[in-house]
Amino acid sequence: MIGAEGLKTDDLGLCFEHMIVFSAGGGGGGIGAANVVGGRVITDWKDIPMELLLRIVSLVDDRTVIVASGVCSGWSDAICLGLTRLSLSWCKNNMNDLVLSLAPKFTKLLVLVLRQDKPQLEDNAVETVANCCHDLQDLDLSKSFKLSDRSLYALAHGCPNLTKLNISGCSAFSDTALEYLSNFCRKLKVLNLCGCVKAASDRALKAIGYNCNQLQSVILGWCENVGDVGIMSLAYGCPELRVLDLCGCVLITDDSVIALANNCRHLRSLGLYYCQNITDRAMYSLAHGQVKNKHGMWESVKNRYEEVGLMNLNISQCTALTPPAVQALCDSFPALHTCPGRHSLIISGCLNLTSVHCACACAVQAHRAVHPLPHPAH
Repeated sequence: MIGAEGLKTDDLGLCFEHMIVFSAGGGGGGIGAANVVGGRVITDWKDIPMELLLRIVSLVDDRTVIVASGVCSGWSDAICLGLTRLSLSWCKNNMNDLVLSLAPKFTKLLVLVLRQDKPQLEDNAVETVANCCHDLQDLDLSKSFKLSDRSLYALAHGCPNLTKLNISGCSAFSDTALEYLSNFCRKLKVLNLCGCVKAASDRALKAIGYNCNQLQSVILGWCENVGDVGIMSLAYGCPELRVLDLCGCVLITDDSVIALANNCRHLRSLGLYYCQNITDRAMYSLAHGQVKNKHGMWESVKNRYEEVGLMNLNISQCTALTPPAVQALCDSFPALHTCPGRHSLIISGCLNLTSVHCACACAVQAHRAVHPLPHPAH
């Protein structure tokens, strides 16, 4: 038999025979001879204990797992009940048909990666996943250009336990469908909407900020319809935000950054690339927010040893910013580096910011390298 784009079960059997020996410490006679594993004699494929089978499955790639699930009914039952993670991103053709056939079998999946190089998935495949995989927590549908709002409506009803959703590049989704999804998938912690120009609107983000207050990471790169209303809704509704990418969100202003500085105390990474309405006012608000946050830190022993504040900031092409404001930010956040090899403050395209430097020891070392101290006279 041949499955999963050309892998033969004969090859699979040979592979598994070797794995049984090394995984369980059994004899080397192969299936058909007497192998003793854990005090149990194995003479046929169906005799392999479920625990051992799942251990072997964890060592092979996803294509092999799919073929293994078709070896016999015992293997099928064990794998289908025990498999919790599956990636089909290797599938270059017929991914839609593969999902339609596998989703009804692998009903215990927690993680499913359906990322594509070329669009293959259609709504009926996502609907099947939603109808069969109700425990799903992590779903990657990136670059699924063929999907429509039907997919989001199906996920809303079938997968309420989603904590991570990547729909980057799914340009056909509407903000109405995304708003609807947020009413049901309230456990979301990671949401990637990069390039979802229609779906990522202020209206949708208001709903997300209201419904999904556990969010920790939101990617909104090149969502050009997003404005201050949407970002401020996230800031007020999602205080646990740690990562926010607003790359290319050209409508946002200082008001968004000020809301983030005042409400999202755990913010670690902020992307403002090409947000040219951002001014010094935003930088000073971030720096001032950090000062207030440091005072609050002494109230918690748990947080005392935790590094606090921004660790990554991209302000490339934010040409209205001036050196004093950005330097104030650097002074407040020691984890922001401009030095070679440690760039976590990205300022490319801002020629007037070349004088800004780290507030750490490496800045002093760099200064000494350029201006060495004179040797004492003998």
